[in-house]
Amino acid sequence: MGTRLRPLTYEMPKQMLPLVGVPMIEGVFEMLAKHGVNEVILSLGYLPHHFMEAYPDGAIAGVSISYAVEPEPLDTAGAIRFAAQFAGVDDTFLVVNGDVLTDLDVSALVAFHHAHGAEGTIALHAVEDPSRFGVVVTDDEGRVSTFIEKPPRDEAPTNLINAGTYVFEPSVLSLIDAGRKVSVERETFPALAAKGTLYAMDGHAYWLDTGTPATFLQANIDVLNGRDTERTVQDLIGTTWRHATSRIAASAQLHNTVVDRDCVIGENVILDGVVVMAGAVVHDDVQIRASIIGPRAVIGSASILGPTCVVGAEVTVADGSELSGVVQLGGI
Repeated sequence: MGTRLRPLTYEMPKQMLPLVGVPMIEGVFEMLAKHGVNEVILSLGYLPHHFMEAYPDGAIAGVSISYAVEPEPLDTAGAIRFAAQFAGVDDTFLVVNGDVLTDLDVSALVAFHHAHGAEGTIALHAVEDPSRFGVVVTDDEGRVSTFIEKPPRDEAPTNLINAGTYVFEPSVLSLIDAGRKVSVERETFPALAAKGTLYAMDGHAYWLDTGTPATFLQANIDVLNGRDTERTVQDLIGTTWRHATSRIAASAQLHNTVVDRDCVIGENVILDGVVVMAGAVVHDDVQIRASIIGPRAVIGSASILGPTCVVGAEVTVADGSELSGVVQLGGI
């Protein structure tokens, strides 16, 4: 449900939030298409109509899509089983998180999976602090010996984490109970590891979990600066992207900033590391740093925001406001 990105996710699912004007789910599809994937099942639960309305033709980036809408939340493994059975999956398949930005070589991951005769294979990524993730310990051949979900930082045996891309054989589905919540991290992976059929490969790839305000901002900045090698942004002005329908005063100073469609940016405004979503208005003499301005929000004149403010859809910030820290404005 994207709770860490509220209030933005009250209005739309996080996978539909824009990265430099394009819903992040489209970047995931473009990456998959480059590796020959031609069919994807979207496992949906929260606000599913947003996806269906956005892609009525049943395709993204040339990849055909179908929708498996859970009747109730089934957790990560339960969702995998539900979607796979809905689509009649009977061969090796990929599982990919829709809110991760990466240039992982998926073809190499699949080849590794088959070469090792694995039942399941996890893409790994090295991080400085593994406490927010699932830590994966392997032997020299890549066989997983231990899977530890979100260990304390000082107790983690490795900094290689589960990067959210998996290759599975259909046999894995039989390990997932039907009709209840099942966690792939806490139940399915340990069961496969105990059988000796779970492997993992360090993808040595760019990787970013976009699920917090700070990382969502970083994802946009990375795209602006070409860090995400899967995408090249057109019409950049320095490290800023502005939609052609937006109006930006000549005196405004923008750096590492995204201004989406139908926005208005006033005189003497400073935006540094900011995402301004569609239809937002920033009045004169405003300074905003490392913050997200939601759709159709209005920032009053002479205000100072950030870091790290998140202004929800249609919220009005009063003239002369000064806000900093993790400030989330708006709700349901």
